[in-house]
Amino acid sequence: MNKQQRLNAVPRNALQWLLIAQVLVIAPHLLHIPQWIAGLWLLCALWRIQVYRTRWSLPPPVVKLAMMSSAAFAVYLSRGSLIGLDAGVALLITAFTLKLVELRSRRDALVLVFLGFFCVVTSYLYYDSLLAALYSLLPVTALLAAWTGLQQSDRSVSTAASLRLALVLLAQAVPLALLLFIFFPRVEPLWSLPQPSEKGRTGLSSQMSPGDIAELSQSTALAFRATFEGPIPPKSQLYWRALTMPLFDGRSWRMASFGTDLLPGQWHKQGPSHNYSVIMQPSRQPWLFSLDISESSQADVRMLGDFRLQRSRPVHRTYLYQAEAWPQAIAEPELTAAGRRHNLQLPHTGNPRTREWSRQLREQYADDRQLVAALLAHFNQHPYHYTLRPPLLGEHSIDEFMFDTRRGFCEHYSSAMTFALRVAGIPARVVTGYQGGEINSAGNYVQVRQMDAHAWVEYWLPGSGWQRADPTFQVAPERIEQSLQDVLGGEMTELGSNLLSPLRYRHVAWINSLRLGWENLNHGWQSKVLGYQGDRQRTWLRQLFGTLDWQRIGVVLVTGMVLLLGVLALIIIRPWQHQPDPAQRMLQTYDRLLQRRGLARSPQEGMQAHLQRIGGMLDARQRQQLESFVRAHERLQYAECGNLQETQAALHQLKRSMGFWHQAKR
Repeated sequence: MNKQQRLNAVPRNALQWLLIAQVLVIAPHLLHIPQWIAGLWLLCALWRIQVYRTRWSLPPPVVKLAMMSSAAFAVYLSRGSLIGLDAGVALLITAFTLKLVELRSRRDALVLVFLGFFCVVTSYLYYDSLLAALYSLLPVTALLAAWTGLQQSDRSVSTAASLRLALVLLAQAVPLALLLFIFFPRVEPLWSLPQPSEKGRTGLSSQMSPGDIAELSQSTALAFRATFEGPIPPKSQLYWRALTMPLFDGRSWRMASFGTDLLPGQWHKQGPSHNYSVIMQPSRQPWLFSLDISESSQADVRMLGDFRLQRSRPVHRTYLYQAEAWPQAIAEPELTAAGRRHNLQLPHTGNPRTREWSRQLREQYADDRQLVAALLAHFNQHPYHYTLRPPLLGEHSIDEFMFDTRRGFCEHYSSAMTFALRVAGIPARVVTGYQGGEINSAGNYVQVRQMDAHAWVEYWLPGSGWQRADPTFQVAPERIEQSLQDVLGGEMTELGSNLLSPLRYRHVAWINSLRLGWENLNHGWQSKVLGYQGDRQRTWLRQLFGTLDWQRIGVVLVTGMVLLLGVLALIIIRPWQHQPDPAQRMLQTYDRLLQRRGLARSPQEGMQAHLQRIGGMLDARQRQQLESFVRAHERLQYAECGNLQETQAALHQLKRSMGFWHQAKR
């Protein structure tokens, strides 16, 4: 290997950090990329190590082309396409892996480092929690260590030294990143990518059939967190509306397919209101969760005709929105003919026993309120059971539930009551969403999980508008006052099978306290960091500067960056700590000594030339001491055999010889 090849070769410590960085970069992607990529990395890493040990040689171009083509074809087979987020990330990780086997020079290693940074960024498309953010510091640090190793010419530099330098660089970058995060304008992306198809549960569906919500309630996944400006309302009032379903086909309830719900519903505000904000987890759906009846001033959020809130585009990442709710508001005091028709719609046939029973109730109770009260009393006084594992129902599902099994979850009760109200001529509909939630005392907010999914009934009364009724409360009132886990803990199969779930150990005080504290940290991360987007940034900057003047903000940003970089430069350079080396200090002493005696050395004059020029002005002893110091200083400054103590002694003798010498006459 010639000198140029040795200079371009990848140093050992840099290669070590590159391999460590690849492991840390690829690890979080293993949950959503094909698992064979991990095996491919092991093969490439082994090949690279053997090349470094000169046991193997780098693959020829034909082999590299075959590996690249095979990997791309494998991604296509596993993802069904080479287009889209999932396939794109898989191809990127594959390229990041295959780059190992064509690593010839420092330039190739730099390309691999830059590719690694990009791979770290793509992990945020899947995970945006505080834990994921903290973990991402590990691969970033390893990549920086590899980068610094590539810039160091001394091959004896240890891996620990590269790590220390990487940590210093990372610490220096944090203040600048914080400044840009706060002041740099937030802009919407110029493009969008198809979201990953397997990104967990999406929560509620636009259709509800018997058993759907019971299945969803097995999940402990977080749905959203809500923070109130004032006191948190009682759990019995926390009905989080998501969807209304007026269409029934005999078994399933669905959202309306007509366009009458596109305009805001008619309603009148009355009573006190609640101001709250919601941090919603990605659902890939446009609907939001809100208390009745809520409105939002955000530009991309609107209220629809059925009083639910909806975003202008699906929620593909953690989303923060503010709303204000009026629990006592009158919702749609006058119902249009089309609205009455849609909310009385029923199939022509099916469930004959429930139809007959509802007609008898109508004959018995002419007043709508009394009929609703009778329906709720029926569920309360008869032996109905609240369970996550109801028996399967046949063609006449409501009849079988009402009169045979009498065992069901919230969707069974809300479906049966809505059907009975419609038969009796009272407009009604099913509402799905979430009920209650866990109050996190560490952060004073409500966190709602998928297991809090719920369905209830809305019925319409003239002049009073839409009213809420919850037949589940008549059967299992503790479901509304407590959590589903407290009521049906034995039936929560996911909690029972997951021994590592902290929710399983809520009864252990210290474990539950740690869980709530960690969730509070995540809440702060999502609200203060991930939630610091366009509207919130503009609001905060307007409060800070009094007006939203981007020119003024730009000046502040540039000034802050200049000051910050200046402070960092002072910390790095530390001019107040810079002292000349001993040889330089002794030379300065020598120059001052001769300058006081009128024998100053000019800046461009060497010590030997200076000695020859002034030698005739000195006596024999002074000239001898001067020559001794010059020789000793030159050996100390330019030769490896120099001795500091010898040079200091020569300077001391020169000072003594000059002590009784008077300034020479020119």
